[in-house]
Amino acid sequence: MHAYIEQVDEKWRDSFAKLADVVATNIPDGFEQTMTYDMISYVVPLSSYPKGYHVTPNTPLPFISLAAQKRHIAVYHMGIYADNALLSWFQEEYAKRVPTKLNMGKSCIRFTSTKNIPYDLIGELVSKMTPAQWVNRYEGELNI
Repeated sequence: MHAYIEQVDEKWRDSFAKLADVVATNIPDGFEQTMTYDMISYVVPLSSYPKGYHVTPNTPLPFISLAAQKRHIAVYHMGIYADNALLSWFQEEYAKRVPTKLNMGKSCIRFTSTKNIPYDLIGELVSKMTPAQWVNRYEGELNI
């Protein structure tokens, strides 16, 4: 993780490091930190969920990834992609707490400025789903 943070553009580095710390501090026990797709990622390890990710066999089930892109910092959260209630909660809380418009795709939350990153809200979001809950949601979405 530290090697990744060190290579992040100076413009984003401190904010990205703080965001990475918030995620690491708040993620429930059972997720494992790894580097996946050149991002800091948290996964359900194969030791806990041997089926792994259906797209890539023998790969741990991805949950959250963090990336520093050229024009933004990204939080990829598979839980908000799969759980409409969690997505709605996040959107509502973001609107209450952050003065800027939410910039996100299906699972990607983008921060184009370091000034309005809601670290506390991201910490809460990260803490809301355990590995077992994520696996249940994931399997439910795929009808496994």
